[in-house]
Amino acid sequence: MSEVLVRVENIKKHFAGTRKFFSREREIVKAVDGLTFDIIQGETLSLVGESGCGKSTTGRVLLKLLEPTEGSIHFDDQEITHLNENELRPYRKEMQMVFQDPYASLNPRMKVKEIIEEPLIVHGIDAATRKKRVNELLETVGLNTYHGNRYPHEFSGGQRQRIGIARALAVNPRLIIADEPVSALDVSIQAQILNLLKDLQEEYELTYLFISHDLSVVEHVSDRVAVMYLGKIVELGSKTQIFENPLHPYTKALLSAVPIANPRLKRERIVLKGDIPNPANPPSGCAFHTRCPFATERCKVEEPKYESYGDQHFAACHFVEELA
Repeated sequence: MSEVLVRVENIKKHFAGTRKFFSREREIVKAVDGLTFDIIQGETLSLVGESGCGKSTTGRVLLKLLEPTEGSIHFDDQEITHLNENELRPYRKEMQMVFQDPYASLNPRMKVKEIIEEPLIVHGIDAATRKKRVNELLETVGLNTYHGNRYPHEFSGGQRQRIGIARALAVNPRLIIADEPVSALDVSIQAQILNLLKDLQEEYELTYLFISHDLSVVEHVSDRVAVMYLGKIVELGSKTQIFENPLHPYTKALLSAVPIANPRLKRERIVLKGDIPNPANPPSGCAFHTRCPFATERCKVEEPKYESYGDQHFAACHFVEELA
């Protein structure tokens, strides 16, 4: 049986929004609204969806950079949901993050070697070991010791993201959450970084939670895919299941928008009308019914159950079998 590294049960993250008119009460923004999923040791689970659906918030909640409003997080069979900062410190070595913006995620006042060395200092690694480890990591991500004495502004976007990856690897983590790690890079550089991530996964037996809105990238790197809409997972399955046999209308609409390299082939585009609803005031029933071309009166009043449709393929829709 595959080993579950991370188990998330009914995780919610709500934020206090703006005040309501003529009231002291604040709107509650439901950024993440009841997620349950597992991440298997050694796999790449991708989290996809439109901007604002809660993908990045989910990643930050898993790392305890944001405290969950409700629910539980288990890492390697240990619950870490309510641990304080000191109790959480041993788990910080096991979970690291590669951020979306390679320009904003590096301290411009620190040299590259200092940036990579910082997590080693925090975890009490001796100076000689730190120096050796920094040089090893620079070589691992395609740089060298000469680059260690330079500042972040002296590098291109792709090189900065390599530095961010080296920093994430410094303390030998088991889980890396990659939050849109290539979205700010040119296409040719994207391919280099994605291949680097796959090579590192094989070499260090890493587990990835890969957050992205680019389904072409997701298809290249994923083992399983979870599709998010308005703070909830609406479909989860293997890469093959999601890309060849999507069950949820939202997943089908996302896939219909992916460009095809062959200009002679045409794909029927499913155009969704309107924008994602306000997470402070989500629709009743199925949250997707305001944009779904197949919605009925039932969808407006009854929230669909998140159910299995065989072979670990899950979806939340009233009409999965009819639409199949």
